[in-house]
Amino acid sequence: MLSNAQPRFSSIACNNVLGAAGSHRMAWTEWGDAHNPRVLICVHGLTRQGRDFDTLAQALADHYRVVCVDVAGRGRSDWLADPQAYAVPQYASDLLTLLGQLRSEGAQAVDWVGTSMGGLIGMAVAAQPQAGIRRLVLNDVGPVIEPTAVARIANYVGQPAHWPTLAAAADALWAISQGFGPHTREQWLALTRPQLVADGAGYKPHYDPAIGAAFRGVTPELAAAGEALLWHLYDAITCPTLLLRGALSDLLSPATAQAMTQRGPRAQLHEVAGVGHAPMLVQPDQVAVVSTFLRSP
Repeated sequence: MLSNAQPRFSSIACNNVLGAAGSHRMAWTEWGDAHNPRVLICVHGLTRQGRDFDTLAQALADHYRVVCVDVAGRGRSDWLADPQAYAVPQYASDLLTLLGQLRSEGAQAVDWVGTSMGGLIGMAVAAQPQAGIRRLVLNDVGPVIEPTAVARIANYVGQPAHWPTLAAAADALWAISQGFGPHTREQWLALTRPQLVADGAGYKPHYDPAIGAAFRGVTPELAAAGEALLWHLYDAITCPTLLLRGALSDLLSPATAQAMTQRGPRAQLHEVAGVGHAPMLVQPDQVAVVSTFLRSP
């Protein structure tokens, strides 16, 4: 059953005046009791934003203070001055800043749900002992990103787009989002609305087109170095970890998923039938898997 909780909106200053990102604000949507010491941080994928987690957040709002961030360059968060700063190290730094504020406000037990890019950020944060992440959910992502998925995403991320109506935008976004699995039209419209921002007589994507610059600039050499670093981070994680994999995923291979069950935190693996990259945590069975893991003793 979904909670009757209503969302709140806030932001935090992430000061990096000497770095490429500069000083910027990161926004989030929050559900549940603001004084609850149990906090769940939810972090979205590359071109998405925090409202993707509305359904999961409402389902867990009676148990957690649920904080669903808009990573820099997406949604209500500021765009970065240097496009090359759109990368996991900067995102992890921003989230550690947020985590510090949450701790100062009384957060004691902090869990993390990260979809795709949000999972990579979660790995970087959870690998830091001082972060104190209690439980980690990695949604269809691991240290090895399959080249076919990188090529697929590179075809659309940051490309100019404009749609005259919400319905037209929903249709266009669905055409590149088949991996998300079956959704009703109502569910898909709810996921689409926060993805858009008004632009003249129509709509455009609610993110900085420059987020694709660093993504498309990845060479095989950089990819290999990034993979080695991500395995290093994954192996440093000690908290209980749930790994979700869309059974049809082109980004997280079965071999990588199996390896993640045998090293590092030895993740508990759950495959979602009929879904590719990535489960959107809207369908009741997906919400139940995540909720059961997070709320187990």
